[in-house]
Amino acid sequence: MVGVGKMIRVLMCAFVCMVVAALGVHADDKPLAGAGADKESERIHITSDSLVTDNNANYAEFIGNVSATQGTTLITSDKLRIYYQVAGTGKEKKITSQDAVKRIVATGNVTIRFDNKVAVTEQAEYITDTGMIILTGPNSRVTSGSNYVSGDKITLYRFQDKVTVERSKEKRVEAVFYPSEKGANP
Repeated sequence: MVGVGKMIRVLMCAFVCMVVAALGVHADDKPLAGAGADKESERIHITSDSLVTDNNANYAEFIGNVSATQGTTLITSDKLRIYYQVAGTGKEKKITSQDAVKRIVATGNVTIRFDNKVAVTEQAEYITDTGMIILTGPNSRVTSGSNYVSGDKITLYRFQDKVTVERSKEKRVEAVFYPSEKGANP
């Protein structure tokens, strides 16, 4: 059985690396930092019903039936918006590196699938400065095999290696873990 903390870290890495790379936020085709060695060279493919970019507001948004894939990792949502910083002003504005991403927000029927793990939520937000990923919405859940944790808000503190799960007014936090089988990896 994989521990919840490790499962959450893998989820964060997959989400962040895949989405940041998906918009071509880095200027070249170098492998993604933090991505698994087997996925570094795999392409990112995003489809949606439409794409809106607003250079004045510094965001790009995929809208409608969004599907972002890299290898076996898949993110689906109703919308996927990337907020970015730019260098320069006016016509000289340009994105210079993957560090320019400030925030990534996937909303509406968000599902993130990778390896044998699935995260389901109404909104997933990644904030680059703090390294936080916030899953919000009724019954937000991260599942690995038969194990899961659910709550109204799941906050992953990437830099502190910490996870908090909060309840809603109606429903308490729930977690189910099955003992690992003898000889299985932790």
